[in-house]
Amino acid sequence: MTDVIALKKYIEDSGMTITYIAEKAGILRETFYNRLKTGDFKASEIAALSKVLNLTRDTRDAIFFANDSE
Repeated sequence: MTDVIALKKYIEDSGMTITYIAEKAGILRETFYNRLKTGDFKASEIAALSKVLNLTRDTRDAIFFANDSE
């Protein structure tokens, strides 16, 4: 399950807008906003967002593969 709160915080700290990130990741802005609501990202979107946000593997895993039991 995606840790949407952590993702939004990372986006905020990046200084980039959601629109810019979505565009660079090849995701429609509306789709990106919906994904941020549901936390349901496709593998291709995770890969693209990781590249745009320059996420390390550990950070990517902590955000997109967060364990619900933690």
